[in-house]
Amino acid sequence: MVSNATFLARAVKLAENGIEKGDGPFGAVVVRNGKIISESTNMVVQSNDPTAHAEILAIRSAAKKIGTHNLCDCILYASCEPCPMCLGAIYWSGISTVFYAADRKDAASAGFNDKFIYDEISLPAEMRHIKFNKLKEVDGKDPFRMWDRFENKIPY
Repeated sequence: MVSNATFLARAVKLAENGIEKGDGPFGAVVVRNGKIISESTNMVVQSNDPTAHAEILAIRSAAKKIGTHNLCDCILYASCEPCPMCLGAIYWSGISTVFYAADRKDAASAGFNDKFIYDEISLPAEMRHIKFNKLKEVDGKDPFRMWDRFENKIPY
C-alpha cells in the first residue's frame, strides 16, 4: 500500500513541475481506494484563469472521472495548505481528508498571502473591501422556491 507521504511527495513534485512550466508552486493529488485518480499543478498563469488552482483542477478532474460531484471517499494531497477558495471546493466536494506539506505561513512568505481573504470572509458583506450590493428590487428567492418543489433534485 502506498503511504500518505508518497502521495504528498507527488503533490510537491507536481508543484515543482508547475514552476518549471511558468505557473505557481502548487500541486494536488486526489486519491480514491489507494490510487491516484487525478492530479494537477496550478495553472492560473498559463490558462489566464484565477480559479485554476491545483486543488480545484484536481477536484474537477476526479469528479469527472468517477462521474459524481460527491468525492466523500477521496483524499486530497496538496503541496500547500489550501487557500480559502480551494477550502470551499474541498468542503463542497465532500472530500473526507486533506494532507498538506507547507502551510499558509510558508505560502505568505513566498508572496501568496491569503490572510486578507480569511479576514474578509468573516466580515458582514457591507464591511468588505469589495462592494457587495444586494438589490432588493429583484427577488432572488424564486429559484430556491423552485428547487424546494423540484422532485428530481440531487442534493449536494
